[in-house]
Amino acid sequence: MELFYTALWLFFCGSLLGWLGETAAAALKERKYVDRSLLYGPVCVVYGLSGVVISLALRELSQGWFSLFLGSAIYATVAEWLAGHGLEKLTGVRWWDYSGRKWNLDGYVCLSASVLWGLLGMAAVKWFVPFALGLRALVPPVLDRTVLLIGLGIFLVDCLATALTLAGVVHKLPRVEGVGNRLAALSVRMGTWILRRTERRIQRAHPKVDFRREKSRETPTVFAAGCGFYKLFWILFLGALVGDLVETVFCRFSIGFWMSRSSVVWGPFSLVWGLATALASLLLYRYRDRSMGNLFIAGALLGGAYEYFCSVFTELVFGVVFWEYDHIPYNLAGRVNLKFCLYWGVAAVVWIKVIYPRLSELIEKIPVKAGRVLTWALAAFLIVDVAVSALALGRYDARAHDIPARNAVEELLDQRFDDERMERIYPMARRKD
Repeated sequence: MELFYTALWLFFCGSLLGWLGETAAAALKERKYVDRSLLYGPVCVVYGLSGVVISLALRELSQGWFSLFLGSAIYATVAEWLAGHGLEKLTGVRWWDYSGRKWNLDGYVCLSASVLWGLLGMAAVKWFVPFALGLRALVPPVLDRTVLLIGLGIFLVDCLATALTLAGVVHKLPRVEGVGNRLAALSVRMGTWILRRTERRIQRAHPKVDFRREKSRETPTVFAAGCGFYKLFWILFLGALVGDLVETVFCRFSIGFWMSRSSVVWGPFSLVWGLATALASLLLYRYRDRSMGNLFIAGALLGGAYEYFCSVFTELVFGVVFWEYDHIPYNLAGRVNLKFCLYWGVAAVVWIKVIYPRLSELIEKIPVKAGRVLTWALAAFLIVDVAVSALALGRYDARAHDIPARNAVEELLDQRFDDERMERIYPMARRKD
């Protein structure tokens, strides 16, 4: 929980600082005040999320200037790319445009901006994060957590109001005169007031946003067309399954015996591979016509950053180290190494140029209705599987620190997923000291 509160504090600090910087830059450029936040509050979410990822994932690289700069640039650039395309899809307009700059990609990221993000990430890890955590240490723990939870609640309400505004709900609410119940009428009036204020604020910053856009209601004739949710889910599911099987066979021939390489307690699924294939499809497939050299470099950099983040995340959240590369030359904190980054580059080229197009065609042959039902059933299974796995790993780490079960759920986890079973499922896992 302390990790959660720390991440939440850094998120709010980064979001506020990003909003101040963006708003100040827009004011200087346009000679007037322009609110650069999509939300009502003074937050830029992409800065907050990027700040949390960079601060927590790269904190151990604070003494290595180049690796810290490169990691910050990669994580922030990916976040900016995703935010740019996501906002355009939500609002129908571009919130920023780098098309006039050299070495840009879709007008949402460019080399000069990436260099700036790298420098800002370095400054954040070396100076801003220690300063922010020092400020937080001055606040009594109870007050600190209370304020953070209240802030989280306000932020979630803000997100909901903005989402409803972008969906055009304010134009679909019933007239107050047509609502008989006083409480219902008051709720409609208050909801309309909030949503209209949110709409006006967004339109002041971006007049071209259309809140009355109607989504296409045509019945799809092809299942999982394009690269949307259904396609990405099946890529993730199949990638996790095949990745686990391939890694299991690889370990059999490389070290001489069979062992589990699954990420979850039920089923042969390696989520690291599943998420990697889904992210590669989302980020790289639109650039499939680029040269193999470009795809190789992108795959090596993104794959290395992804593997590094997964290593840090599992260690911070579950207290378990799933792989170590200390014995391999040119490694970075034992989490990634040059050889495997090159493998990621080759894998990206093969995936985008050869495997994905054929796999995409096979997925689209699934009947539409059956595909949707099966997708949600498998998604529910994976969600439960991941949740149980996380709880089991939590108890596995707690037992290592002699923390007894505190309730019936933890007692059941200790019975069903004792140390012997966990070591059989995760034979390469090592508890963090």
